[in-house]
Amino acid sequence: MIDARKLLDQFLGSQVPGMQGSVRDKATEAINLARDNPLATSAIAGVLLGTKTGREIAGNVLTLGGLAAIAGLGYQAYKNYQAGDTPQAAPQPAQQAEPQFLPPPSNSGFSTAPAIASNDFALSLVRAMIAAARADGHIDDVERQHILGKVQEAGVGAEAEAFFERELANPVDLDAIVASAQTQEQRVQIYTASRLAIEPDSRAERRYLDLLAGRLGLPDALVDHIEATVASAKV
Repeated sequence: MIDARKLLDQFLGSQVPGMQGSVRDKATEAINLARDNPLATSAIAGVLLGTKTGREIAGNVLTLGGLAAIAGLGYQAYKNYQAGDTPQAAPQPAQQAEPQFLPPPSNSGFSTAPAIASNDFALSLVRAMIAAARADGHIDDVERQHILGKVQEAGVGAEAEAFFERELANPVDLDAIVASAQTQEQRVQIYTASRLAIEPDSRAERRYLDLLAGRLGLPDALVDHIEATVASAKV
C-alpha cells in the first residue's frame, strides 16, 4: 500500500535529507540545496511536477509534516471563518518574524489521527495536489516523462511510481477527489492542499480552483479565508 502520509511529507518537505534539523532550522542551507537539487529537499508538489509556484513555504509549516501542514492551515482558515474575521494575509516585511502555524487540535475534525485522516484520504490530498499542478494543461508527453524520471530519482518506490504514472496518464478525476471528502473539514483540506500546490497566476489555474471550491460546496467567505491563510504561509 502507498504510504500517502510519507508522500505528503515529501511534497511539503518536513525534513531535509542529509541535514540535521528542520528546514526552518537550516533555512539558508536548505534554500541553496533546493536551488541545486529540488528533489533532495523533498520538494513541494509544484516543484516535483515542474510547475512554478513563485513562492516558498514560510514559517514553521515545513516542520509540521505534510498532512499536519495541510490540516493545520485548513484549521486556521476555518477557525477564522467561523469567528467572522476579515480574511487578510499576514504582512511579511523583512523585519517582521515569519508567522508560526500550529498542527490542528487532536479533538477536531482536522485531526491527523488515522481514525479521522485515513491513508486513503491522505492519498486524495496527494491527488488533489497533482490535479492542481496539472490545471494549466502544460504537461505534454515529454514533460510527463521528465516528471516520471524525477519521481524515480526521488526513490518513492515502485508502487508510488506506478501511482504517479497513472495519475499523469489519465484525465483528472475531479469527481473522485470531491467524493473523497466526507466532512466539511476534509473539504477544506482538499482545497487547501490544491492551493498550496500552485500559485493561480493563469486563468486556467484560477478557473480550476473556482471550480473545485464550487464542487466542494465551500462558501465564498471560507474560500477567501483559505486563500489568505495559504498566502500567509508563502513568501
